[in-house]
Amino acid sequence: MAEEHGRILVVDDNRVNRLKLSMNLEQQGHIVSMAEDGRQALDRLAQEQFDVVLLDIMMPVMDGYQVLEQMKSDPALRDIPVIVISALDEIDSAVRSIEIGAEDYLPKSFDPVLLRARLNSSLQKKKLRDLEKKYLQQEVMLRQSEKLATLGRLSAGMAHELNNPAAAARRGAGQLEAAIAQLQKAQARLSDADLKPVQRQSLLALDLVAQERARKPAYLDSITRSDRESEVEAWLAGRGIPQAWEVAAPLVNLGYDPSQLTALVDGFSVPQFAAAIEWLNITSTVYALLEEIGQGTARISDLVKALKAYTYMDQGPIQTVDLHDSLDNTLIILHSKLGAGIAVHREYASDLPHIEAYGSELNQVWTNLIDNAIDAMDGKGQITLRTRHDGQWVCVDVEDNGPGIPEDIRAHIFEPFFTTKPPGKGTGLGLSICHNIVVQKHHGRIDVISGPGKTRFEVQLPLRLAANA
Repeated sequence: MAEEHGRILVVDDNRVNRLKLSMNLEQQGHIVSMAEDGRQALDRLAQEQFDVVLLDIMMPVMDGYQVLEQMKSDPALRDIPVIVISALDEIDSAVRSIEIGAEDYLPKSFDPVLLRARLNSSLQKKKLRDLEKKYLQQEVMLRQSEKLATLGRLSAGMAHELNNPAAAARRGAGQLEAAIAQLQKAQARLSDADLKPVQRQSLLALDLVAQERARKPAYLDSITRSDRESEVEAWLAGRGIPQAWEVAAPLVNLGYDPSQLTALVDGFSVPQFAAAIEWLNITSTVYALLEEIGQGTARISDLVKALKAYTYMDQGPIQTVDLHDSLDNTLIILHSKLGAGIAVHREYASDLPHIEAYGSELNQVWTNLIDNAIDAMDGKGQITLRTRHDGQWVCVDVEDNGPGIPEDIRAHIFEPFFTTKPPGKGTGLGLSICHNIVVQKHHGRIDVISGPGKTRFEVQLPLRLAANA
């Protein structure tokens, strides 16, 4: 065993003992500091870093037991090994020291060879403990980095998802302002047309049709629509309606063809009909713009609602989770990455109960699994989300029809930093994080079944966290 060197604090109220012990330790290559009582020892520990403390028990001001108790209650000091060296050669003193947290106990006068061995052992334990702590800190930082990377991808996708309906609503609002100005002029010309009550009733009926068609436009294939618009435009031009090419499309959207327009014109003079058609055109445009703005703002509202539900904002760490909502919200967040080439099939169990879970962390699992499935299919394929209820457990499958995971790497996919993606495309922590969240935090299981043309991740979660803790 290689000998370790370190910074040692010798605490003893006897000056001769301190000096003798310090000289012995310095000869072994250690860096030594001294304290003559417990209070001075704690002050030194607060100012400097030490690898081991050699502590006497019987001291004035503050005895060794009190020093031990304060060290082990302080997060910054509790990991420093303490070897008690005391003239109290009693089993009770040794037991009490070990119970408080001492690493070892040696009676005075001690054997230098034994002290050397015990000290070397304590230094090695301290070194291993420091390495473990450093590794855990690095792992936490890497996991946080993976979470931030995921958040960055989701934020970019969400920004794209929000931008489209926001731009549509803004564009619609600008067009609506101009349309309302046109509508006011059309209303004025309609008032000047001296319409009879029966004609006004006819226009009110058309107004209701315009509202309905704005919500549900008449469906026509592109060829039929083009032909119909040409026919309506020719019919309008033949009756002297100005800018017939602009009016034709809205009238076709309202479901009109030349025969219906012929029936509509009956009972109107030519000037009255021209004013009515202009008013109807602008009215239908206004309703269409209002519908476009409404759809855009509704989409924004749905996205914000999904994002809030996805993060479980303003809720405690453990929630009652509806897994179907959880999966659907994840799909909304990932919508921009799914693209047109990937179809998502939901095979949800109708009897799936709600579960106790860390909701936002479960959503991270679904995000990683679905994101991996999308990447595996390279923009084209099918993803199936399947749920089922099995006694005190619920199961969620995320399945894709991509190329599959080769058998020789299947056993390693949940290992930290293992990835098959090219450099810069993945950290190798996504599936490791999924495994920790499902297995360690929720006391469940996550397995993978894969072959050419199919990969299925099976996640099993308990209904109640406390029952499986």
